[in-house]
Amino acid sequence: MSILIVGAGFSGSVIAEQIARHTKKEVVVIDERDHLGGNCYTKRDAETNVIEHVYGPHIFNTDKQVLWDYLSNFCELVPFVNRVKAVYNGSVYSLPINLHTINQFFNSSFNPLEAAEFVSGLGDKSIVNPKNFEEQALAMIGKQLYEAFFYGYTKKQWGTEPRSLPATILKRLPVRFNYNDNYYANQFQGIPRNGYTEIFERMLDHKQIRVLLSTKFDSGFSLEEFEHVFYTGPIDAFFSFKYGRLGYRTVTFERGVALGDYQGNAVINYPEMSIPYTRIHEHKHFSPWERHEKSLYFKEFSKETQKGDVPFYPKRLEEDMVSLEKYQAEAKKLKRITFLGRLATYRYLDMQHVVEEALGVSRDFLKK
Repeated sequence: MSILIVGAGFSGSVIAEQIARHTKKEVVVIDERDHLGGNCYTKRDAETNVIEHVYGPHIFNTDKQVLWDYLSNFCELVPFVNRVKAVYNGSVYSLPINLHTINQFFNSSFNPLEAAEFVSGLGDKSIVNPKNFEEQALAMIGKQLYEAFFYGYTKKQWGTEPRSLPATILKRLPVRFNYNDNYYANQFQGIPRNGYTEIFERMLDHKQIRVLLSTKFDSGFSLEEFEHVFYTGPIDAFFSFKYGRLGYRTVTFERGVALGDYQGNAVINYPEMSIPYTRIHEHKHFSPWERHEKSLYFKEFSKETQKGDVPFYPKRLEEDMVSLEKYQAEAKKLKRITFLGRLATYRYLDMQHVVEEALGVSRDFLKK
């Protein structure tokens, strides 16, 4: 009997590659989209020849050598530092908030110790145990920095007041008291020289793996035909939304082409509510080793996920978590089906965590 894998993103592709490499089992990978790679899919833009991150930019970053080395088996990972900027009140600032941001915003020249003491003084000391995103921000950085860089961006991104969101969202974002403007803190950071799609093509290029694109997982598949099923799609869809749809935000893009250089940077955020989009990403800056006469850029808008949309960010509001518990209880009853990945576990996962989880699940399966 063969193995069925639902989804040709990182979770599904890693599982397929590992099973095919270490066993003689036949593996069937299906995906309802017409391409590999899930939301990491890249392609050459026909007009500009720029490598386009079709579902938004992705920079692989990790502090684990083993994960960097694993992906390097399927592509050349070129070191890349993501230096995000933000436009607020007519000025351009550096993100994440760092010593340059603080000095520029407050028209000061603090040294690291002075800046740390100053920002500490801005924090709302009455908030001892922050219960939501807004309280976490006010406790950490105070009202001025919060309203400038986080309030509007977060409200546009999530479609709700920040006080309705969990504090954990903000805890992922650092505040630095030096001039380090690297968006990530991990040791290894890079982008595949030829785009991400090459990774999936090489992972799935194996005589034991059969890939079926534009193929939806539905009642047409008899699960009894397969030894095991690895499901990486939305968990609520697997159970036909019997406990309701889990909440997601999705993003849409407004495409633009410019001669030369459009904005001079890969990503620029627009946190003010008066601007409808959250950020602009210019894709040639994600491949600085290439040269192009024209530049491809996208304005990114966030909205509530509706039927037919691609789900991006799990909202994980209180009502979502109640439904999730019910879906997870149903999933535990299924002995030959493994749920993994961002959509099947309803978690926000970076690429490194997706790859690491898939490798771990693969090891556990192969030990049986």
